[in-house]
Amino acid sequence: MSATASKKADPVATREITLVRTIAAPRELVFRMWTEREHLAQWWGPHSFTNPVCEIDARAGGKILIHMRAPDGAVHVMDGVIHEVVSNERIVFTTSVDAGGQRVLEGHNVVTFEDVGGKTKLTVQAQATGFVEIAKAMLAGMEAGWTQTLERLDAHAVQCTPGGHA
Repeated sequence: MSATASKKADPVATREITLVRTIAAPRELVFRMWTEREHLAQWWGPHSFTNPVCEIDARAGGKILIHMRAPDGAVHVMDGVIHEVVSNERIVFTTSVDAGGQRVLEGHNVVTFEDVGGKTKLTVQAQATGFVEIAKAMLAGMEAGWTQTLERLDAHAVQCTPGGHA
């Protein structure tokens, strides 16, 4: 299939979720955890995943690139574009996953940060569209994947707050 034909592929599945979590860390720190690669690499992805490549240019038009290594050694490459950054308040970005030159998934994500008495109310709105059959299974696991990712963020935040290490 040519790149042009791939871009015109019809969706086979879509999914939308919203997750809200209170992180026991100041909003400024939690925001940095989303916008600084040193932090992002420590928590992005489901449990037991690592991120040997993690790049982010946290400004409108900036790029994001993460190579997520699964426990079995398989590497899943996700790239995307940052569309909006409002310091300590909001990040909007799109992501895509390709395999063998074929578009697999595209996502649109809105993350908001709200100060709640020195803690951070984090809201993640994620919408994804799959373009190949395997994407249906990926979308079925989307909420579990995001939940585990936010659990890792929460644990990293605890480590980086007073009494932990940054």
